[in-house]
Amino acid sequence: MSYCASRYRSVRRPTHEVFVGPVGVGGAHPIRLQSMTTSATEDVAATVQQSIALAEVGCEIVRITAPNVTAAKCLRAIRAQFTAAGFGHIPLVADIHFLPSAAMEAVEHVEKIRVNPGNYADKKKFAVREYSDSDYDSELARLHETFSPLVLRCKALGRAMRIGTNHGSLSDRIMNRYGDTPLGMVESALEFLRIARDHRYDQIMLSMKASNPKVMIQAYRLLVERMDREDMHYPLHLGVTEAGDGEDGRIKSAIGIGSLLLDGLGDTIRVSLTEDSVYEIPVARAIADKAMSLWTAPRSQPSALTAQLPESDRIDPYQFTKRATTSLAFSSTCIAGPAQPPRVIVRAGSVAALPAAARELASPKLKDTPAEGLLVPIATAGDLAALCEIAATTPLPVSFLALELALSLTPAVLEPLLALGRGRLVLVRRFAAGDDASLHAFADLVRCHGHFLAAELTPAAATALTPALRALGDERLLVALSPERSAPGSSAPVHSVGAHRALAEALRLAGSQAPLWIRNTAATAVRDETGFLSKLLEASFLTGSLLCDGVGDLVSIETEADVTRATTLAYNVLQGAGARLSKTEFVACPSCGRTLFDLQTTTQRIRAQTGHLKGVKLAIMGCIVNGPGEMADADFGYVGGAPGKINLYVGKNCVQYNIPQAEADAHLIALIKAHGKWLDPDPTSA
Repeated sequence: MSYCASRYRSVRRPTHEVFVGPVGVGGAHPIRLQSMTTSATEDVAATVQQSIALAEVGCEIVRITAPNVTAAKCLRAIRAQFTAAGFGHIPLVADIHFLPSAAMEAVEHVEKIRVNPGNYADKKKFAVREYSDSDYDSELARLHETFSPLVLRCKALGRAMRIGTNHGSLSDRIMNRYGDTPLGMVESALEFLRIARDHRYDQIMLSMKASNPKVMIQAYRLLVERMDREDMHYPLHLGVTEAGDGEDGRIKSAIGIGSLLLDGLGDTIRVSLTEDSVYEIPVARAIADKAMSLWTAPRSQPSALTAQLPESDRIDPYQFTKRATTSLAFSSTCIAGPAQPPRVIVRAGSVAALPAAARELASPKLKDTPAEGLLVPIATAGDLAALCEIAATTPLPVSFLALELALSLTPAVLEPLLALGRGRLVLVRRFAAGDDASLHAFADLVRCHGHFLAAELTPAAATALTPALRALGDERLLVALSPERSAPGSSAPVHSVGAHRALAEALRLAGSQAPLWIRNTAATAVRDETGFLSKLLEASFLTGSLLCDGVGDLVSIETEADVTRATTLAYNVLQGAGARLSKTEFVACPSCGRTLFDLQTTTQRIRAQTGHLKGVKLAIMGCIVNGPGEMADADFGYVGGAPGKINLYVGKNCVQYNIPQAEADAHLIALIKAHGKWLDPDPTSA
């Protein structure tokens, strides 16, 4: 597995240093935080003020759009005034898209240039054309001629550069040869890298951004694999583009960025939110701190937990495939397995809290996001007796109860409880290496009464219990990671994602296809923090990363005591990972100087009107730079076409032009209705 040193440990990928002014990126430098101003670049005072605001909240590199030569010329005054305000140590980046002439002006004034290889020297018109090898070589020669002047000027001035590929703006030339794929994104960047290498210029970093975290993760992994083949060691700028706002934008960003950082990839990050830019920095800071706390040196030794496993598992990191599992039917409507979406479990704090939790879960506001399992801790025989009484008198609006059993509880004590109804109970118990007899006893118990067993195992225990697992079969078994996952004194800690990967690999080697339950608990947290943002990021790191790899059949977020909040957060993480859609999916770009309308208020307004459309994907884009490309991944698009004018898309096709913005919402809803995707909102679940 050449894209990272280990799939189980966070071993930082070695890169050479790139200096953006005085700020070092890659090498031994910490993860650098970036953001972008949203004002029109020609408004020098506003852009300087926003740059200052970003610097004051911890932004280490500030990006400013330069869509034309006029805007690029303004960077001179912006740099001078930003420096005069005491921020000469904070580098500025010019964001270039279509115009090489704007790049050649901007490079004179700022410390770094970002170019998009999809539109710097190419076009995107969705044109279909077959390229012969000679045609393609001619295009590469043209690209070399167009891009070389900027490379040479950057080299002469000591400027840095980012080659920033966007999934939504791959050129027609790349699309016709490689398709709308991670490979196309990678090849688009490599063409530019090879030109820079021809000129012996290496102050470059790269990005592979997409609004879909799965695509983004696969593209970065593939980029590193391909660069390693060519002995390239450039730093990486990570980000999920058009992530949106609020909780959804934070979750998507944390899934994509966090997954890669846990693999040791990434040197600078930007969290792209459809909010004021200053709100991006605290999220980026929290993500970076969690990841850096796990990073180890490339030559560190593996822990005892994974010493008996290779440093890679058998999951294809470049193409999504869901792990093959046995199907378990908890009820006629709740089945866990490869053809089903991940099932959501929530935790009641105690047996006594069960009635209150049941009432909350029966609320109409959870109609579209129901908890399917309810986890209850059982410590004593008295808890069992109380549970039997509650279960006999209290309607439980879930498909099954999961009982987290203390190790002292024996199968004999559980017999009265198991008569509560077939298929409604999951016994959750920890098993260590050498617990073969105990595992058999509990498996026989649930099989006899028609219930299920959730075995909590470490990867080492799963390996040691291989004969028992093979003898048991999978028809009544599911597996969760045991909280005893850390190796005391290990010089290379295994993070929770890595431990789950190791467990899945151990099950594969044992011949077990038992469904895997991802439990977000204090034991699986990277950092034991109580704030809501930390809990959200932890859930995104663990559950989102695993789901993007095709691992996970049940999920629970047990760090949230409120069952309604835990249920909602679980569904939002599933939505962010593309594993289970329970509401409208929004693709919304962050504001920048190119934006032709107020993205924040527009996104919130459209969300209020369309947020109930389960499974519909809407893109809200401030301009046409990435808009048309992102429309190809959305059902409908709302794009700024001119000041005060909106263009509406169906997929990648623009179907209505220059609609006055005051009328655009109604036109969008009419368009959704015309394509049979509209449903009136249910007032009971509002």
